[in-house]
Amino acid sequence: MLSLKRPYAIRPEICRLVSLPQLQKKADLYLTGHIPHITDCTCPRSPGTIHDFYSEGDYWWPDPQSPDGLPYIRRDGQSNPDNFTSHRLLMRTMRNQVSTLALAYRMTGEESYGARACQILKEFFLDPETRMNPSLDYAQAIAGICSGRGIGVIDTIHLADIPFAVEALKSSPSMTKELYLGLKDWFSRYLGWMLCSPNGIEEMNTVNNHCVCFIMQAAVFALFTDNAQIAEFCRTQYKTRLLAQMDPDGSFPLELARTKPYNYSAFLLDNLTSVCQLLSTEEENLWTWETPDHKSYRKALDFLAPYILDKSRWPYPKDVEHFEAFPIRYSFLLFAGHALGRQELIDFYFQLPEEISDEEALRNLAVRAPGLWMATYS
Repeated sequence: MLSLKRPYAIRPEICRLVSLPQLQKKADLYLTGHIPHITDCTCPRSPGTIHDFYSEGDYWWPDPQSPDGLPYIRRDGQSNPDNFTSHRLLMRTMRNQVSTLALAYRMTGEESYGARACQILKEFFLDPETRMNPSLDYAQAIAGICSGRGIGVIDTIHLADIPFAVEALKSSPSMTKELYLGLKDWFSRYLGWMLCSPNGIEEMNTVNNHCVCFIMQAAVFALFTDNAQIAEFCRTQYKTRLLAQMDPDGSFPLELARTKPYNYSAFLLDNLTSVCQLLSTEEENLWTWETPDHKSYRKALDFLAPYILDKSRWPYPKDVEHFEAFPIRYSFLLFAGHALGRQELIDFYFQLPEEISDEEALRNLAVRAPGLWMATYS
């Protein structure tokens, strides 16, 4: 059975990933102050309850030819600043706090960090007054068109760090059996919603970066909830559907065709890498596996890595927005660098700024705590 608790052999240079003084300084800031909840902010346009996650499609704008602006029209790559994004921000804030505190607890053994992280988890996911429902029926709504879409499932990529944080906190006295099982139940219910709801099924069967992000999330949640069948399903999807999107040169044409080809190509590779990190075993190494027509993760990495290491070499159109914000500290630089012995990727990771301020970059970076993913849990 695959498990989040399987050990990783950490190369010495990975120890540079965490500066303990900096980590503690950041964790100390999270020991006090407001705990984020999905119920902190509501949108009058949401048809759900205060416990239902709600967001609106980024690239949808009022129609200037319509008296009331409805239905909205699409401008690919151009984010509408007036659309509701507060629940995304609350989720990301919760993730940042929990993952930082969990890593600080794991490295120092200081229970104050563990207690605070467990309190945040309890309030965000389980407390009746403040919990988030384990579903995404109302994500990426479009005014005048729909109250939620399958592609809204991509909004929860920022939950991928949480199961690793929970495992890191398992030795904390504050991670009671009730809390641990409650969190596993929440993620089991959400995984069930992903796999069985109309929106979830729609997203699972889509193409481009969306199906990659779906499989990445499903793999994390399946491993956390001991669902071997779905973990194996995700491995099969990687081999049969995710790699099938690749052109012979290792590129992903559906991403290159977008108005943000650089950002979306890196975004897809980052999440594809996480699938390899999650589901590779000694018996079946996805890092080196290839299809009968020679499509593989290595080919995808070899196509894009030169343009990440030196963006000036990018031969395709520049992104319509936020092109200057990239590259960022993608986890794939660490994961693939370690798994495939690519030291230049690891070195470049540490050359990139640790702090990210661009909203587009923050929205598109699923893994913010690679130290938790690469830890050994006992």
